Amino acid sequence: MARQRTVFVCTDCGNETANWAGRCPKCGSWNTLKEITPDAQPRGGRVKSSAAPAERKLPKKISELDVTEEIRFSTGISEFDRVLGGGAVEGSLVLVGGAPGIGKSTILLQMCGQVSEEKKILYVTGEESERQLKLRANRLGVNSSSLYVLAETDIGSVINSIDTVQPDLVILDSIQTISDYDNDSAPGSVSQVKECTMRIMRVAKERGFTVFIVGHVNKEGSLAGPKVLEHMVDCVLYFEGEQNTAFRLLRAAKNRFGSTNEIGVFEMNESGLSSVDNPSEMLLSGRPENTPGTCVTCMMEGSRPLLAEIQALLTTGGYNASRRCNGLDYNRAAMLLAVVEKRGGLSVIGCDTYINVIGGLTLDEPSADLATVLAICSSYLDRPLGQDLAAIGEVGLSGEIRSVSAINQRLSEIARLGFKRCVIPAHIKGEIKKITGLETIPVKNVYDAIRTVLKKQ
Repeated sequence: MARQRTVFVCTDCGNETANWAGRCPKCGSWNTLKEITPDAQPRGGRVKSSAAPAERKLPKKISELDVTEEIRFSTGISEFDRVLGGGAVEGSLVLVGGAPGIGKSTILLQMCGQVSEEKKILYVTGEESERQLKLRANRLGVNSSSLYVLAETDIGSVINSIDTVQPDLVILDSIQTISDYDNDSAPGSVSQVKECTMRIMRVAKERGFTVFIVGHVNKEGSLAGPKVLEHMVDCVLYFEGEQNTAFRLLRAAKNRFGSTNEIGVFEMNESGLSSVDNPSEMLLSGRPENTPGTCVTCMMEGSRPLLAEIQALLTTGGYNASRRCNGLDYNRAAMLLAVVEKRGGLSVIGCDTYINVIGGLTLDEPSADLATVLAICSSYLDRPLGQDLAAIGEVGLSGEIRSVSAINQRLSEIARLGFKRCVIPAHIKGEIKKITGLETIPVKNVYDAIRTVLKKQ
């Protein structure tokens, strides 16, 4: 009898190797290689389906394809539609990932209540019983005759139910609990997740219904299962936020039908998740008055300007100065500290430094550099910047302040929330439109900014 062939697949990047190793040779992740049996999957890569075989399709000229009809539909949740690019696309696969308890199932069940009047929905739950799902639906006020519930973990039974119900929208909660009984691998393994997603994708593309797939994240914060899954779906959405806070961020990591820069802001309350139409005001609520070490900046999330508060705390350090960053790249923060030390004339390198971005945001654009520098200097000198001050600008290694994109849109958002002063790069003051009630303070470099704003001679 021939020996059964096995391969090892990395759960982070999907790379396949013939031999096991402690570290993936492609992405470098440790202990991510899992053994699978390719022979347990359908031969030839064909996807099994209980549906009748489709007629043979012939290729078409792209000029003959008709896309005049609207293929999107609204989810009934404004922030959800924003992240999706204007609504969900018919026939697409959307992967919704996030930590347990963050609100993935809640927002999808709320969406079912909003679209059930126009769409027939099949909600497949592999983690809860039908009774548990009904209790949660009652709490969210979801009760529609167009919403069908199936507590099942076999992908074959799920597809048979799709044949029976003929839904317009299918939700799989979660993909780690769905398995193919013809596959010998354990549920949630690399081959199971890949095979089940491939089968549901084939049926969805052939019949034109939309699928939302729930996926859990592992302890490193990345999506559990193979990275190949992200390449198979059309959209990948991530829920971010701390479970002990009420606010959640929905971010698009991949979107074939829209921008990946948009974010949606939600607030968790007793009735579920509600959209936050003015996230800047929410993120600045509770800001301390006349306290050193805090500064506000404006970042762009897609087409939306968003204000964020950056806090810094510098204390006298010991022999080895410690640095902690939450919401800001550690290497970026270390660079800004070096610039303040060298170009700003402040001895901050030997201090214990703690930097935090309020609201669970992650600032990955350089427009927050100047606000971070001012927050660091304010804490070091123990001088408040003032409640009405904001700062926008990128900081270079020579201490110069560089311009950022969409400066007028950022300034308009700053003025709308009641700020009276904003520090900007000096060389773009000619491009600034006059905004009523907002004074712009042009600075050339870090030393100029410290001297002008903090009155340090």
